[in-house]
Amino acid sequence: MVRDIEIRRSLKESLAARHADEADTRIVEELGLCQGIARVDLAVVNGRLHGYEIKSESDTLARLPAQIETYGRALEYVTIVVSPAHAKKVESLVPSWWGVMRAVERGNLVRIIESKKARPNPALSPLALAQFLWREEALQVLADHGLDSGMRSKPRHTLWLRLAAAFTKSELGTIVRETLKQRRGDWRSPAP
Repeated sequence: MVRDIEIRRSLKESLAARHADEADTRIVEELGLCQGIARVDLAVVNGRLHGYEIKSESDTLARLPAQIETYGRALEYVTIVVSPAHAKKVESLVPSWWGVMRAVERGNLVRIIESKKARPNPALSPLALAQFLWREEALQVLADHGLDSGMRSKPRHTLWLRLAAAFTKSELGTIVRETLKQRRGDWRSPAP
């Protein structure tokens, strides 16, 4: 039986090897999406924001419909990594733009095999992208672009709405990725 920890280890090694020559690539575990509604198992942040969701043999697929909806708002690319037991069912459930990888046990190793390449998300939400930014980060972006007038005392949701309205998806995607790559420390709460 292929367990989550084995799939995760193998996937992290595979992604680290694939992006080894890219100094500005970050691989993040348990990246929160849409104000913590969901967390994607692994995310690669470089020239795009690519989430990887793991479904091992011991996982149920009960949360998958909600994950599809949330990931579809917030991530530029998504790939699901599944054990052979879930492969057929998952492939029939996920959107056509999602990538699919299979985690296959070979002796004592778990091998990750890509069966379908991820494509760009056609329904990315600018608001969901903006929500990756902490309040101070969002305020700094607005200030950097001269858009912070009257915003300093506003709650973060107002800042996110302003960002979503002020930038194209492409521009906002670049801003968010660059901010995430610069972050240090614990990603679950703003740095002190």
